[in-house]
This record gives sequence, structure tokens and C-alpha cells, in this order.
Amino acid sequence: MILKNRQNQGLSTRPASLRALVALVALVAMLALSACGGPPSAPEEAIREWVSTGVEAAKSKERRRLVGMISPAYVDARGNQRDGIENILRWYFLRMNTVQLVTSIEDITVIGNTAAEVVLKVAMAGTHEGALGFSADAYRFELELERDGDDWQLISARWGELGKEMK
Repeated sequence: MILKNRQNQGLSTRPASLRALVALVALVAMLALSACGGPPSAPEEAIREWVSTGVEAAKSKERRRLVGMISPAYVDARGNQRDGIENILRWYFLRMNTVQLVTSIEDITVIGNTAAEVVLKVAMAGTHEGALGFSADAYRFELELERDGDDWQLISARWGELGKEMK
């Protein structure tokens, strides 16, 4: 009853740090399910591969592999940096038994073959040992990537639950 009332009031039943954690896992673990018309450019193909790699790493709970996809210079509007994200991922993967993601890329904009902006939606679900045994969320992300040699790296991001304000 309390849970139902909190949901009806638009209040979350999870602490802010857990919501941020779930969002960060999805942030670095996305899969492109559809192309954006016409054959993709070489940078766009590489970005889609980057996303696919992140999804596989998240499903396998490979924290170091995910952190390797984030630039050492990563900073976002919430004050997160790469080291903090690594600690959040460590905690999240210890807590979750399984992680599942379904993504849909809305747009990829490549800027001069060295930078890119990616907009996508991510539905996430996972199992854990908590009272309900699972959790699920859906988010919209705006990612900024930068090419470092042959690799794409996440340098910043904004996200929010679907239907809510981006932060």
C-alpha cells in the first residue's frame, strides 16, 4: 500500500544513488537495434560497435571493460567522474545477479569524424536478492563521445527517466 501510494505520487521507491547507478550502467552499456536510414558511415559503424561492446560487457558484469570505454576526462553535470563511476559499477554488479538491456538509438551525429553525439532510449532490468527480487527502469540518454585514436570514449552524458527531465 505504501509503495503504491508513493508511485501514485510520482515518488521513487529507490534512493537517488541507486537510480544514478542504474542509469550509469545503462549509460555505458547500450546496443543499437536499428540503423538511421542509408548505409552508416565508418564512424557511425564504430559507434554502434562501441554500444554493442558495452551491452555485452554489462550483461557479463565486466566492470573494467566498461570503465575502459569511459574517457579519463569524463565529467557530467551531476558531478560524476570516471573513478566514481567505477566504484558505482563495482557496487552495482556485486548487488545485481543479472543485467538485461534493450536499447533504441534515436540519433547519431558525427562531428568531424572525431566527436559524436548519441541520443538513445534504454530499458533495463535486473535480478537481485532484494524484497522484490528484480528492478526495471527506462531512460533517455544524450551521450557525448570523442575519438581517441581508433577508439571511441564517453566524455560526458545527460540522462533522465523516460517522461522526466534530463539532468
